Amino acid sequence: MKMLIGSTNFGKIKEIKEILQDFEIITLKEIKNTIEVIEDQNTFLGNAKKKAKQIYEITKIPTLADDSGICIKEFNGWPGVNTARFLGQDKSTNEYSRQRNEYILQKMKNIQKQNRKVDYITVVVYYDGKKYLIGQGILSGYIANQYRGNNGFGFDEIFELEDGRTLAELTNKEKNVISSRKKALEELKIEFLNRI
Repeated sequence: MKMLIGSTNFGKIKEIKEILQDFEIITLKEIKNTIEVIEDQNTFLGNAKKKAKQIYEITKIPTLADDSGICIKEFNGWPGVNTARFLGQDKSTNEYSRQRNEYILQKMKNIQKQNRKVDYITVVVYYDGKKYLIGQGILSGYIANQYRGNNGFGFDEIFELEDGRTLAELTNKEKNVISSRKKALEELKIEFLNRI
């Protein structure tokens, strides 16, 4: 089955391709399209549905889109749906990711580990012009005290697991077993099977 990934984020695309190996994945770059959808909904699901629908309507290719973010329990789920843009305009560069991570580490510098709990939430939506298929995944952990690891992207370097490692200290294979994106895509696969 062919689907278009509604993202230009290289890290996301790489992860999705590794997890959905049984699908024919094409990217916006491959079809020479740079569609940018404004994420102005108040839920991860709302943003993912909006992206999938708008990109499908332009390309007429079944589209997979996602929205994800971290929800820090000490701050009532902040930054949540605003994860990508709580410092201003949404940017997907490594430099901007580091700025966000620095801001979070500074904001939490005097908070003990038991109060550093965080959920990494990913919602994926597939839209083929007729029907939405939805998957959601949650990975729970802690905000680390400092950056650790060189693998991954986004918040991986400050997202600490129960075993003390950050997501950026895992191999791609290890991360793809436990990540919130993996869980969301597995749930989506079940939706595909139920539709057949």
